[in-house]
Amino acid sequence: MPRNFKSTAVLQKPDPKFRSLLATKLINKLMLDGKKSTAQKIFYEALDIAQKKLGTETQDEIFEKAVENVRPLVEVRSKRVGGANYQVPREVKRTRQQSLAIRWLIDFSRKKKGKPMAERFADELIDAFNGTGQSVQWRENIHKMAEANKAYAHYAR
Repeated sequence: MPRNFKSTAVLQKPDPKFRSLLATKLINKLMLDGKKSTAQKIFYEALDIAQKKLGTETQDEIFEKAVENVRPLVEVRSKRVGGANYQVPREVKRTRQQSLAIRWLIDFSRKKKGKPMAERFADELIDAFNGTGQSVQWRENIHKMAEANKAYAHYAR
């Protein structure tokens, strides 16, 4: 990475429908080969499907709560001490929590096969909203790993 890195986060514009930066981040992560309009169609269609299945909640509440339920609070980082590698639990910064949650939601949606992407993403959003699903399970596994290795927390810097 160059030494003069400047983040482009301040240049991101909110998405046209919800006026939300979180939705923009989801759409940008969902996008493949620069096809943003296709990613937007998938995202908005997935939210329509999720809203129909869930009923009462608004679409912005659905994706915000789904991301909130998937966000990891701690993670383990590998640290080498005296020739041994330890898995050291560390707190996760808010921005990394959000990007990990978005990544997991989309990655687990892509791994499912046999349905259009909008339906797969809608299913993962519904599961995350309800606190079930593969992405929430992954978060729980990360938390369990951090809990199991809390004896090495004193190695954290």
